[in-house]
Amino acid sequence: MAEFGRTGMAVRTIRRADAHAVAALGRYGVATIHEAQGRSGLLKPYMRPIYAGALTCGTAITVLAHPGDNWMLHVAAEMIGPGDVVVVACTADNDDGMFGELLATSYAARGAKGLILDAGVRDVRAISAMKFPVWSRAISARGTVKAALGSVNVPVVCAGMLVEPGDAIVADDDGVVVVPKDRVEAVVAASDVRERKEAATRERLAAGELGLDVYGMRDALARAGFTYVD
Repeated sequence: MAEFGRTGMAVRTIRRADAHAVAALGRYGVATIHEAQGRSGLLKPYMRPIYAGALTCGTAITVLAHPGDNWMLHVAAEMIGPGDVVVVACTADNDDGMFGELLATSYAARGAKGLILDAGVRDVRAISAMKFPVWSRAISARGTVKAALGSVNVPVVCAGMLVEPGDAIVADDDGVVVVPKDRVEAVVAASDVRERKEAATRERLAAGELGLDVYGMRDALARAGFTYVD
């Protein structure tokens, strides 16, 4: 694995999470996966989809870029394989519009399933019409330059979360979650258990039972000293 934070390089060959396991992971929502893997892996909540209903699941192509410079996003296009999601981290906080319609067209042609960008995006109307899924920290028309070397396919910290090349990425209206490539199958199994449990709980709540009883909260309330007064 490439050195963390190293700049000026692109790693062409990476080990991706098993494709079948990633596809199975994609059946579950971000909230379920986050809970199933011990409430971990969630990127910061400022990462929002640029259009409602956006959904993606794939393996990470990671990018380390500099503020206001999208050079490495163009390098990343060469590394994309079918089913990949490009994950872009910046060396410092930045809101500039580093990704637009033309890069979206290029990424889609290469088989990318989406983009996670800890910076700004522009051409939102056109990208939304393409139905190319993008999550970003900001929307900004401010353009960028191509001058500073970053890296592609090195470990990065994107929106507060470590992402290794080839890790599984799932994103929806609730946000973005990363699952380490070696944990995907275990998290799929845990997500299935959680979803089955929630389905049973949903039936009980829909029948009129209270969460206080379904979740067994009454004894805990009493022990905490909670009382009802008529």
